[in-house]
Amino acid sequence: MEKELDITELIHRGGVLKNVEGFSTKDIYHNIIQMIDLPDCMDREQVYNALCAREEILSTAVGNGIALPHARAPIMKDENDQRICVAYLKQPINMNAPDERFVHVMFVLLTQNPQDHLKVLSTLAGLFRDVSFRKALENNASEAELINLIREIEKK
Repeated sequence: MEKELDITELIHRGGVLKNVEGFSTKDIYHNIIQMIDLPDCMDREQVYNALCAREEILSTAVGNGIALPHARAPIMKDENDQRICVAYLKQPINMNAPDERFVHVMFVLLTQNPQDHLKVLSTLAGLFRDVSFRKALENNASEAELINLIREIEKK
């Protein structure tokens, strides 16, 4: 039987960062990588380079002020190291989103395999359709607020 991915656990592992500074994706990714809690075996520069390389191919902005930075290939070695870091930007930036809105929050996805990555994307897409979730993101909701809201939405 396939193990269910718990999006709230992934966010708890990755944490929520507020007021992340930077005027470009490279600046922002650099700052996120310095602040994020990563497993000891992970090389911060490798994670940074993987995020930047993916962004050079195509913007990870998805609309509604949200971006989903991630590596092209799975980057985490162990399933239990997977995480999502939610990063609220100090200044919204233009990432050429499909709706032309500037990005104010990033969900940095660090996954271990393509299947989990797709499951995370699917779950997040569902959350992003929820008006209350998008409103919480606009208000820089804390980790606890996001987790509680996700659990409420999942009950619907």
